[in-house]
Amino acid sequence: MGLGHEKLDVYRLSIGYVAWVYEKAKALNSVHRAGRDQWLRASQSIPLNIAEGNGKTAYADRRRYFEIARGSVLECAAIQDVLVAGNALGETESQSRKEDLDRMAAMLSRMGGRGYQVGERQAVYGDSKDDFDSESNPDFDPDSDFDLENKKIPTNR
Repeated sequence: MGLGHEKLDVYRLSIGYVAWVYEKAKALNSVHRAGRDQWLRASQSIPLNIAEGNGKTAYADRRRYFEIARGSVLECAAIQDVLVAGNALGETESQSRKEDLDRMAAMLSRMGGRGYQVGERQAVYGDSKDDFDSESNPDFDPDSDFDLENKKIPTNR
């Protein structure tokens, strides 16, 4: 019998990623110590937040933990970019593992109830500040799935 989070594909994928990070971290020298330490923390944060979020019964709590895990996934991708730039990680190997990170981000987005987004929407930088400012429009959520042009939520979920 396993715990609920152990049955999740995203959890198992994240554990495999953590194991890879540990292996790679062993080879990083003192020049890359800060990146190594941050990478280890961020990679561990992914499965830990998945497990904790999966144990929550309130939707808002679950969503929060899955969003934190997703943020750690994106942080790991950025750390890999830094390590590639510092010649501490190969570009090809980094890109291969980014495919796993992308899958995790997509799964966590679905689990958290928000659409997965690779980049920023241009509409956020519209002409009218009032349309997009959280102070003047408290209902505005820049991460929502709301279609600004058609003024509706997409139905193809």
